Amino acid sequence: MSVPLALPKPPAAPLRLTRRGRLVLAGLPLMLGAAAVLLPAGALTSPANAAPELPVPETVRITVGAGQTLWDIATLVAPERHPHEVIAEIAELNNLEGTVVQPGQQVFVPSSR
Repeated sequence: MSVPLALPKPPAAPLRLTRRGRLVLAGLPLMLGAAAVLLPAGALTSPANAAPELPVPETVRITVGAGQTLWDIATLVAPERHPHEVIAEIAELNNLEGTVVQPGQQVFVPSSR
């Protein structure tokens, strides 16, 4: 007669989750899904890197007199520079389409340093 050396194992009980375990099991995929949506959205809405600051030219606002042209103004405000350069700068500062100015018109001109 033979004697069994080990007792047979009883069948394993089915896995039972506690309430906390069920919350973790349900919440983990929700958290991962939210992170997968929010992280790229945050990257897309983050502010761009600031460009280096460009020097802002110092300006003075003047009123155009009767019969005064941009050439007159350019030679008045920057006599050491060529008038064409100063006129181009005045046009850029004031978003002028051409070189005609009207008496009484206020324009920004580069200040002489």
